[in-house]
Amino acid sequence: MLTMTAFEDSSFSFWPRVREIAVPPSMIETATARRCAGDWAGACAAAGFDVDLDLRTVARVHGSGLAALLRADLRRLAPDLLRWHMPRTAPDGLLRTGTTVTLARYDEPGRPRPVRLVVRTAPAWAEGGQRISLTVWDGLAPHGRGHGPRGYRPPDRRFRLDLHRHLWDAGRSHELRPRTGADGAGPFDGPVPVWASRVPGPERFALGRWADEAALLLAAEGRTGGGEVAVRLGGRHRLLLDVRPSPGPPGEAGGPSEVRSARYVKAGACAGLPVLPDAAARVLPDLELLRRGLVAPERLHPLVAAALAPGTSASGSLRTDDDGPPREVDCRGARHRIGLVGGVLVPLDHDPAEIRREELLAALTGTPLPCLQVIDVAHRRPDCLADVRDRLAHGDPAGALAGIERMLGAEARLRDGDLRDLFTDAARQRVRHGLFRAGLADPGPREPVTGRERYRVGLHRTRPRNAAYR
Repeated sequence: MLTMTAFEDSSFSFWPRVREIAVPPSMIETATARRCAGDWAGACAAAGFDVDLDLRTVARVHGSGLAALLRADLRRLAPDLLRWHMPRTAPDGLLRTGTTVTLARYDEPGRPRPVRLVVRTAPAWAEGGQRISLTVWDGLAPHGRGHGPRGYRPPDRRFRLDLHRHLWDAGRSHELRPRTGADGAGPFDGPVPVWASRVPGPERFALGRWADEAALLLAAEGRTGGGEVAVRLGGRHRLLLDVRPSPGPPGEAGGPSEVRSARYVKAGACAGLPVLPDAAARVLPDLELLRRGLVAPERLHPLVAAALAPGTSASGSLRTDDDGPPREVDCRGARHRIGLVGGVLVPLDHDPAEIRREELLAALTGTPLPCLQVIDVAHRRPDCLADVRDRLAHGDPAGALAGIERMLGAEARLRDGDLRDLFTDAARQRVRHGLFRAGLADPGPREPVTGRERYRVGLHRTRPRNAAYR
């Protein structure tokens, strides 16, 4: 029990912080305004998306009919809402690297594979800035025409949102409440089935929705009569569900379904079977945050708050921090103040001549005034250092700079220290991501590699997350 409790806390603990900083209110406001004005490309730019598709090229290659469907979906796309729901990993809650998520599928007569609208995240070594790529996938090689730089992976069956449009389509975000079971009294209407009682950590999974979601998945795969669906429970364990329509009058599509049987199998035994996406298998993080009281509805994305907590005002999501009163410092037996003057943090109770003498003394390795010592520490290791680090890691340099300006002033010049190192490292990571996007940087295979390892590395370009860039 102790192990399970520790696992639950560690797997969920990063979500409150992610919801606070990963998609800042300024991003949501700008992306929403541009989307409502019909500028879907501008909305993507505001939400940190790189658009790797051209509608005229799509029309020339796949026809004007498919291009029209794609254009309609792009106009409904809320990129800030999609970033809100993108898969993330512990312990920092950063975007899952090297992942391709399907948003929509378009079937073409005579083509064995559908054309897909997808979003992709860069590999771990080039993840700086938390940028997301939006493009069209037609089943060709990842470095083929219209797919952007080499290094992105094919669509992942675990992370497909073509059956969960409410997670990115602004016009269908109201479906979030019924699709997550937020308006139900419990996961099951009657007794808990035997298979559900054997699922480890059942509070992490949306067990009551599995039958209906599996039926939707099977229908999308052309198996309207039901069939087997694999549910990923962990790295090596799968639950194989046999889902069939419930007995009764002929139903409409998406009618009630039930799990006839369930059995645990190894991961390799599910090859070729449909996989229940994580968006359907697991409890929505926002719903769990609300149930635990870890976040107020006003702090959620406005579209999410409107679906899960109707009537909630989104104004509470905006941060209105001010500079606050001057700070007080013990300086030579007196209480002195330091504050912002002309966009710079300065001592308020020392005349300019005294400050110049003390700065000259410090330059000659002397001990400056305590007021100047506090200002120097604020420039090198401020109290908001952890918040700045988190915002830079989540791709919000504007939010990080705003916090620094509130504390040090808009005209402050960073001195050597931890704070300056953070911004320097963030800039290098953005440059590294830019080189990856331009096809000018590739970490290459690890050394030494031999035999099957050489083939695996050469094919997938894998690299450990904590490996240093070369």
